[in-house]
Amino acid sequence: MSVIEDSIREIREKIAEAALRSGREPSEVRLMAVTKTVDDDRIREAIDAGVDLMGENYIQEAKRKIEKMDADVKWHMIGHLQSNKAKYAVRLFDMVHSVDRMALAVELDKRSAVAGCVTDILVEVNVSGEESKNGISPDEAPDLIRQISLLDNLLIRGLMTMPPWFDDPDDARPFFVALRELRDKIIAEDIKGVEMRELSMGMSGDYVVAIEEGSTIVRLGTAIFGARVY
Repeated sequence: MSVIEDSIREIREKIAEAALRSGREPSEVRLMAVTKTVDDDRIREAIDAGVDLMGENYIQEAKRKIEKMDADVKWHMIGHLQSNKAKYAVRLFDMVHSVDRMALAVELDKRSAVAGCVTDILVEVNVSGEESKNGISPDEAPDLIRQISLLDNLLIRGLMTMPPWFDDPDDARPFFVALRELRDKIIAEDIKGVEMRELSMGMSGDYVVAIEEGSTIVRLGTAIFGARVY
């Protein structure tokens, strides 16, 4: 068993345990391998080990890897997306996690219409209020979601966030709770065209806590592939 296979096996065990602690089935939590800067051979190892969801930060890098892997896996855009790259995103990705402004949503909708598809999206929320983070504020998120819901070629599937980094993962818990509570508030509005099935939260250092608080997608890079080499 390779190092990557062994890491994935251990991660899946931790995912299962955390899901059960939160009163859910392990199958309700999806493991995403974040492939930013990861070489092709190691990505292939992860796919061979059963990971079927990949997350990429950059359009060009994603395009090359998607074509090179030629595998039956889903690819999600998790990085900040410029509006002028929307036309590529709707063709490359099965879901865009980082929609945080109406201008981007409008462009994705327009490009999806041209491509003849409906694009699944998550609304990125900056729950911590950090200036270094992308995402709309929790107070502004419901209004943005109501506006996006009127677009014909986008389907809002849920929310995404990235909390501050802490030495103790438990310190991130309030931020995961905040996203879950925002999700519940939006569900209560019963907005047409808004599903709110997904909470994309939790990375290599805090994914166990994120799952305990309701995460449905955990985005792991270092935990699977080891420390990045830039």
